[in-house]
Amino acid sequence: MTTALITHPDCLGHVTPEGHPEQVARLERILEALEGKDVIRVKAPLVAEDDLLRVHPKSHVEAIRAASPVSGRVQLDADTWMSPGTLAAAHRAVGGAVRAVDLVVSGEAHNAFVATRPPGHHAERETTMGFCLFGNVAVAAKYALDHHGLKRVAVVDFDVHHGNGTQDLLEDEPRAFFASSHQYPLWPGTGAAHETGPHDTILNVPLPPRSGGAVFRREYEDKVFPRVRAFKPELILVSAGFDAHRDDPLADLLLETEDFVWVTERLCDLADELCAGKLVSCLEGGYNLYALAESVAAHVDVLIARGGA
Repeated sequence: MTTALITHPDCLGHVTPEGHPEQVARLERILEALEGKDVIRVKAPLVAEDDLLRVHPKSHVEAIRAASPVSGRVQLDADTWMSPGTLAAAHRAVGGAVRAVDLVVSGEAHNAFVATRPPGHHAERETTMGFCLFGNVAVAAKYALDHHGLKRVAVVDFDVHHGNGTQDLLEDEPRAFFASSHQYPLWPGTGAAHETGPHDTILNVPLPPRSGGAVFRREYEDKVFPRVRAFKPELILVSAGFDAHRDDPLADLLLETEDFVWVTERLCDLADELCAGKLVSCLEGGYNLYALAESVAAHVDVLIARGGA
């Protein structure tokens, strides 16, 4: 048993305007930081359209395809852009998450990290938002349920921004539990504690600015972990955003790399306890290149240590 690393060079072909925080260099730095690590390296496939349609209507999938430019760049919303390479990158990002589920559920890998871009947790049913085109983790969750026949999956999102897209895509699915910790108030303005979903399968844990690691850890111990344990998932999916780091330019939650190590270890503990270690982690945010690379490397080191146990 070991850790799978799923990525693809196409994800470097999603080129945003100069100065945009979600830049090619993010993935370049991450891949440099992961060089030489003891992982199974897997190329992310293009997602099948049927899998996208598990959470997005066909109109959304077709609108993204139609917007794809032959040259130059097009702006889909205030934050989200497409270049000629974006459509393939976005399809690889979702396809990589789906492939990771296959590897982990089948037992070919103990756990997996999906190092792709663009991220996905802000994409709603028919809306691109916050650098995201498709709901990568939400598609993977529905795929695990429908294709592999799992009874329950849990998604835990520790990105500094609320995973509004994942919430939108999964809140009507009683077999999926979604927990998001995030700085609040902060863009996109959603994620209040009273947002629990029609099946009470949504847990939002808003954290005040400058909370720091002690508050983050306490909220996970008191709220997130007990709810995940009570849900008894057969697979844990992680939206791994590292923009809660104290050096990140887009937020102010003041976590350290050690806090990401801690939450990864505890999520692995839960996966060991509940679902034979089955855990899939997908890259979301993180915009200070040094802090991002360091945090991802530390996160993957924990996965490797647990995958080889």
